[in-house]
Amino acid sequence: MAVKQTSTNQENKKFLSENCPEIFAIQLISGQWILAICCVLLEGKLRFGQLRESLPNVTERMLTLHLKQLEANGLVNRIVYPEVPLRVEYELTENGKKLQPVIKELEKWGQQVMDSNAKKDS
Repeated sequence: MAVKQTSTNQENKKFLSENCPEIFAIQLISGQWILAICCVLLEGKLRFGQLRESLPNVTERMLTLHLKQLEANGLVNRIVYPEVPLRVEYELTENGKKLQPVIKELEKWGQQVMDSNAKKDS
């Protein structure tokens, strides 16, 4: 179901993303598999099949949609080689590579929260 671009919710999202760099950044990397794809691509160029192997629970359709979204957002380059059979590789752009320290901090923070929650549960 398509969301009306004139809805209050869409207007609020647009306002926040235009006026709050943090919200804009989060919108670029939001999505169930977006951050995972970026983490895998931090290791270097990969073909679609290699990405699928690295993320075995993502469907082909979802991986394709997220790669297109990352490309549209300027975080991933799609490189097509004029060969037979066609070869396509994906890599992070310079802006995508700048996510590395952010991802590392998210990893550290996530581990701290997981550990803290585990202590509460035990």
